[in-house]
Amino acid sequence: MRYLAWTIKLVVFVFVVLFAYKNTAPVEVVFFDGILWSDVPLIVVMLVTFAVGGLLGVVIMLPSTWRGRREAGRLKKDLNKVQSLVSQSKTTATVTDSTPL
Repeated sequence: MRYLAWTIKLVVFVFVVLFAYKNTAPVEVVFFDGILWSDVPLIVVMLVTFAVGGLLGVVIMLPSTWRGRREAGRLKKDLNKVQSLVSQSKTTATVTDSTPL
């Protein structure tokens, strides 16, 4: 499944790069408050927009990723506690079972 996801990502990236390569005409980029950036190749605008979108997606996913890792760490600690209690109870049960009546 991991290879399929990376293959899809690679195909999308190659498609964006080829699409941008075919659209190299100069364009004007108007930012807020009338800030103008003129004669910028469209390929630059498209690749920067693609990169910013990817970074924004990563930043948006970070809190849920951190929450999941924190939860996994907590669950591992709980599992270790339960396993140690089970092993202690087995040891205690073995010792008490081996004593003669």
